[in-house]
Amino acid sequence: MKVAASDYDGTLFRKGKIDEETLQGVRKWRAAGNKFGVISGRDYGMLVPQLRAFGLEFDYTVCNNGGIIRDAEETVRFQAEIDPAALVAIAEEPLAQKSFHFAFSAADVTYLCHHSEGSWIEREAKEWDFPIIYIEESEIGTLTKIQQFSMGFPLPAESDACAAVLNARLGAKIHAYPNACSLDITPTGIGKDQGIRTLLSTMGWDGAEVFAIGDETNDLPMLKAFDGYTLTTAREEIQKQAKEAFPSVGAMLLTCL
Repeated sequence: MKVAASDYDGTLFRKGKIDEETLQGVRKWRAAGNKFGVISGRDYGMLVPQLRAFGLEFDYTVCNNGGIIRDAEETVRFQAEIDPAALVAIAEEPLAQKSFHFAFSAADVTYLCHHSEGSWIEREAKEWDFPIIYIEESEIGTLTKIQQFSMGFPLPAESDACAAVLNARLGAKIHAYPNACSLDITPTGIGKDQGIRTLLSTMGWDGAEVFAIGDETNDLPMLKAFDGYTLTTAREEIQKQAKEAFPSVGAMLLTCL
């Protein structure tokens, strides 16, 4: 059995859609007895309604950069947690205060504060009926079972700078993954590479051949760990670290079938 793991934004989802070649590739991949799933920095509630709207079939999801894993029946098979004290320390960092939202991902809801006009969290929530609970910044330390803390910045350089400071200061507890203008923070040891390993173990798929594909910095851990692929639209520095670049996820699946 083969297991394919695809990033969503910029990889599966491009130019406002999932292309037909990819939809067909996924159908043929699964019809051959293989497994296909999405591994994303997004929350489950932000990801799955879109997959269903585009008619994409899947066998699992690894959301929040490996922070939470669900099977095809939506059952949580694994969930990480950030220490509440670390959440407070992150929010107090001056560079983090430049973010236009603080979003905290739990299993079935996102908590939101420090939000302003430019926050894509509220926009996505309204479009896809995703549950948000608004909190005050003073309540951050009371949050539990949070697997990811997400921020957003006007410029990628600001996200990169904040990630560097947080990783230097709090690297024993968390890891910050910059992704263009977004910044996703998970507990130390949690990432897309770990997410795939945990997936294989919890699903009983140990020994399966893994085919990972992504297009951004937060995808590099899984691309390096599993000799993964990228897209021809990915930045040159990402393509240099991938086994091969394909025009679409579907093209990769059909080639590796």
